Amino acid sequence: MGSKERYPWQTQNVKVSGVDDMVLLSKIHEDAVTDNLKKRYMDDYIFTYIGPVLISVNPFKQLPYFTDREVELYQLAAQYENPPHIYALADNMYRNMMIDRENQCVIISGESGAGKTVAAKYIMSYISRVSGGGPKVQHVKDIILQSNPLLEAFGNAKTIRNNNSSRFGKYFEIQFSLGGEPDGGKISNFLLEKSRVVSQSQGERNFHIFYQLIEGTTKEQRETLGITTPDYYLYLNQSGTYTVKDISDKKDFSDTVEAMNVVGLSVDEQDAVLQIVAGILHLGNITFREEGNYAVVDDEDFLAFPAYLLGISQGGLKERLTSRTMDSRWGGKSESILVTLNSEQACFTRDALAKALHSRLFDYLVDAINRAIQKDCEEMTIGVLDIYGFEIFQKNGFEQFCINFVNEKLQQIFIELTLKVEQEEYVQEGIKWVAIEYFNNKVVCDLIESKVNPPGIMSILDDVCATTHAKGEGADQTLMQKLQAQVGSHEHFSIWNRGFVVHHYAGKVSYDAGGFCERNRDVLFCDIIELMQSSEFAFIRDLFPENLCSEKKGRPTTASSKIKKQANDLVRKLVRCTPHYVRCIKPNETKQPGDWEGDRVRHQVEYLGLCENIRVRRAGYAYRRSFDKFLRRYAVLSRETWPQWRGERRAGVLHLLRSVNMDQDQYQLGRGKVFIKAPESLFLLEEMRDRRFNGYARIIQKAWRKHTAVRKYVRMRKEASDILLNKKERRRNSLNRNFTGDYIGTENRPEIQQFAGRKERIDFADVVIKYDRRFRVTGTQNGSNTDLSS
Repeated sequence: MGSKERYPWQTQNVKVSGVDDMVLLSKIHEDAVTDNLKKRYMDDYIFTYIGPVLISVNPFKQLPYFTDREVELYQLAAQYENPPHIYALADNMYRNMMIDRENQCVIISGESGAGKTVAAKYIMSYISRVSGGGPKVQHVKDIILQSNPLLEAFGNAKTIRNNNSSRFGKYFEIQFSLGGEPDGGKISNFLLEKSRVVSQSQGERNFHIFYQLIEGTTKEQRETLGITTPDYYLYLNQSGTYTVKDISDKKDFSDTVEAMNVVGLSVDEQDAVLQIVAGILHLGNITFREEGNYAVVDDEDFLAFPAYLLGISQGGLKERLTSRTMDSRWGGKSESILVTLNSEQACFTRDALAKALHSRLFDYLVDAINRAIQKDCEEMTIGVLDIYGFEIFQKNGFEQFCINFVNEKLQQIFIELTLKVEQEEYVQEGIKWVAIEYFNNKVVCDLIESKVNPPGIMSILDDVCATTHAKGEGADQTLMQKLQAQVGSHEHFSIWNRGFVVHHYAGKVSYDAGGFCERNRDVLFCDIIELMQSSEFAFIRDLFPENLCSEKKGRPTTASSKIKKQANDLVRKLVRCTPHYVRCIKPNETKQPGDWEGDRVRHQVEYLGLCENIRVRRAGYAYRRSFDKFLRRYAVLSRETWPQWRGERRAGVLHLLRSVNMDQDQYQLGRGKVFIKAPESLFLLEEMRDRRFNGYARIIQKAWRKHTAVRKYVRMRKEASDILLNKKERRRNSLNRNFTGDYIGTENRPEIQQFAGRKERIDFADVVIKYDRRFRVTGTQNGSNTDLSS
């Protein structure tokens, strides 16, 4: 496809905007790729291909080519027929699923603010619009689409780099029937950033739902929940930012409530959800002071509202926040003792409760969505991965470490499947190939997650949390010492005065080790769980289902071990699907349309490995299929292979390719697969296959129409016969009457007889009335019309 393009909304003045598939670039280096993306971005072409991989640049504005017209344009169209678009990728996924009966997935990656969440919405919206279905299917579609505003309200927030940043990971599997209708779904969520509930950096906000609650509730709800202005709440006023440009918290609140209705939450359940959100805000306003090295609630009036909203006693809340029950073993006996907390420990306990309430409420909403749409048996699925982007801030803590680790794993999948596995496949199949060099980030993944020889950062962190009784800086200092001793010599790791540095695929990130151990422990003490289990509200009790009496004693599960397990489970899910890729790029830090920061984009082009991807696609083969699958799909192109090839599979494939006159330099046959070089050659096969099936379809239609017409004729003839059956008898008084055909007495009417010839006999005569456009006829004789009016 050439570089001139026309989007449907552009009707004139078509510009030359680089190349739409960067495999066609004359030079392959970071500057050339960056320059091509810039040309297209400035002309509002935000999508570009590298073969099947879609590059998407965030425009920071609404563009007019996501309408029903584009849906119609890209549906069932080949990739080369239209300009690059995310609808083309979505349509390709859906068609591949239906053709190959294989699960599909799309991995959307990029740094924070690059447009991953919006890309995921467009993909799910397109699939919803083209997949058909009745009322039940439409209900599933509504839930799939409405889950977005609900989860964004509780899981997204404004950060310095993104006004609607996903602070959790989401893998949405849309389940389809064998007919291609979406009839179910399942959401898996990963590592909600709980710490945001209790603290935010300058210029950032808490999760959207807190501000929606303040702006969108009715006067009656505000009185019931004790809602006032956002600057009143400690959990909201730390950053000094309460509003976001282009975001209406009041409107979004109504969207959130509507989403809860669609998902199936009852009015009582919705009230309980909002009650907990308000309770979290009021919890944050409980403060403490030191009296004799132990914590005292600064103003007990602030205990009333959270206790009321959470359905617990005010005294019980006060006691659990300022003291803790600990098991003590002495002389072979075990007893429980009550230990008072200092103000710092009391604040930690308060914040732990607030974070637990929000994260468990978020898990409840995910489960509610899954209950509404998940079906028991999976037939075919399309998975959409929308996960937090790679982050580098001035101060990077434990959350950024976990987020960047997951992104490192996703980059590893991309490298494995688009660079490493593809090249290895050429070698295994005996295809002529010159290897392309690239950076394999597996070494960084091992640095973080390896269990032994040497252990990775997460394993060392878990070991410190389990074996040291030090708190705060003491534990973090122990962590630094162990990291220096065990991985200090690693080429992608180094120490600095407040933490450590990891050389990620996206660049070096300096992590502040302060609070690493405490946040990794992620402990919610039994006292707090018991307090919540004593709530008068069943909804809250159900959020804390732990059976404390039967809990196993042993090493507790840490946050890092959870995210490591979730990341590896996700990878296993993804590799079982046919993958597709959207690589999102953030063009600037101003979040303004039209701004282009070349160095920033070039850095992303470099660490995303786009140049290596282009080289592999240019040197490699666009399409590869096993001989069996290739024969099944294209057997119709030859009489010898249709309906079944009787000979050896390789020979059948070769016969097919020769029968369509494909050039020999466009394909190679491996040991078990056929490789086709150019996408155009594959498109030619598809067009020939479609034409052949269209011809057969016309033959079937012709035969069917003839069959139905004959059946209709036979039926009508039988119906006509049935109408007169046994009904053609004379009247009783006419049985013995001779037949008389002259009903007007022509013998006595010479004026009529004159119309008949002298030698002609009138067999039948009667008076009729006939109307036409010119005159009226009232008489007939000899079987002919007679004009009696003239």
